[in-house]
Amino acid sequence: MENLTQTWAEIAITVNVKDIETAGSIANMAVPYGIYIEDYSSLEQDAAEISHYDFIDEALLKKDKTKGIIHVYINPHENPMEAASFVTERLNSESISHEIKIADCNAEDWVNNWKQYFHAMPIGEKLLIRPLWENEYDAGGRKVLNIEPGLAFGTGSHPTTKLCLETLEKYINEHSTVLDIGCGSGILSIASLLLGAKSSFGVDIDKLAVKTALANAAENGFEPPVFNAVEGNLSDKVNGKYNIIVANIVADIILKFNSEVGNFLEDGGIYITGGIIHLRKDEVTASFIENGFEIIENYEEKDWNVFVCKRR
Repeated sequence: MENLTQTWAEIAITVNVKDIETAGSIANMAVPYGIYIEDYSSLEQDAAEISHYDFIDEALLKKDKTKGIIHVYINPHENPMEAASFVTERLNSESISHEIKIADCNAEDWVNNWKQYFHAMPIGEKLLIRPLWENEYDAGGRKVLNIEPGLAFGTGSHPTTKLCLETLEKYINEHSTVLDIGCGSGILSIASLLLGAKSSFGVDIDKLAVKTALANAAENGFEPPVFNAVEGNLSDKVNGKYNIIVANIVADIILKFNSEVGNFLEDGGIYITGGIIHLRKDEVTASFIENGFEIIENYEEKDWNVFVCKRR
């Protein structure tokens, strides 16, 4: 068992008490383990009901009762910034005021601290993910995907991103046109192009993610129109049809997108979804069926699911 105090990072998310339940659910989507919530808003009442004594430690009485703190613990090798950036994006979309700190420092400071954990890594049989700051690596005949994730989701270290990359490898060919919903750092789009796809188009609700995706694509030699990315909410900026659509986001957004995706998928096209924790698996699979899809493959790793679907 790993020494949690030495190797695991803590993400602390502070929100107003009225938003604690929603924020907790969002945090749980990012990391479905290692989470606890500080909420002192009903301290005196809870203490009275439990112990029937009026005495409460003075330090507890001084706690801010208007704020709650959600504590998430994550192995730094899995990139805490991915979880933090996902939570930030979702909280912003819900208009929830918040402050995020990682390992007792600001999230922005963690970007450089985390680099010591992110090294070149093989994915599947054809790809090597290489951070820009690492110059000594052996590609071993693999296609090298150069990336600087910054604060955008997507390095390949998160289980759901890794599963999506491995799945794309099985389906991409020289005829593939890819739509990447929630593109984050652009990693899935860039991987698709390195694997031989004709073009890829990314959409993300986060302006910073779009900027990062375009920069990463350029670093790998892909410019518009081969790759382009825009700021948008799901399909509101999408036109045309694609033969591969990938959405590595979360269950709640997949449930919404399932009713839209058919409008942009070519006949015989493939719909790949990731970011679905095991607790939401049945709900999501039912939604696929309701929206006219059949599941042809399902991959799972560390409580995360990736599905491959076709229209019935």
